[in-house]
Amino acid sequence: MPEDNKTSDIDVLRANINNETSQIQWHELQRFFAGGWLIYVSSDTNLLDVAVAFSLDDKEEVSRWLTSGEVAKVSDEQAKQWHEEDAAFWANVIKPWVLIQPINQSDAARTDSSIH
Repeated sequence: MPEDNKTSDIDVLRANINNETSQIQWHELQRFFAGGWLIYVSSDTNLLDVAVAFSLDDKEEVSRWLTSGEVAKVSDEQAKQWHEEDAAFWANVIKPWVLIQPINQSDAARTDSSIH
C-alpha cells in the first residue's frame, strides 16, 4: 500500500506542476535571468519530468541532465539571442528556480497538456 501512495503522490505532483505550466515571453523572464534563477531545459527533454525531478530534489536525475547539457543555467549567449528574438517559452516555477523550454514554431499551437 505505501508504494501505491508514493505513486499517487507523484502523479498528483505531476498533475499540479503540469497545471502550473504556462507560456511566457523572454522580456518577462529577464529579471529571473539577472537573479541567476533561470534554468534552460532542452527541447529534447520533457520539461514536466525535469520539473518533477527538481521538485523532488532527485539529485541523481538532475545531475545526469546537467552533465549531458540537457538542463543548464541560462548562458549570457542564450539570453542575448532570446532578448533579440523576444523568444517564447514553456515555464515552470520550482522555487527558487524557473525552468524554461523554448517553444518551437511547431509548438506554438500546442496546449499546456501536450508539453513534451
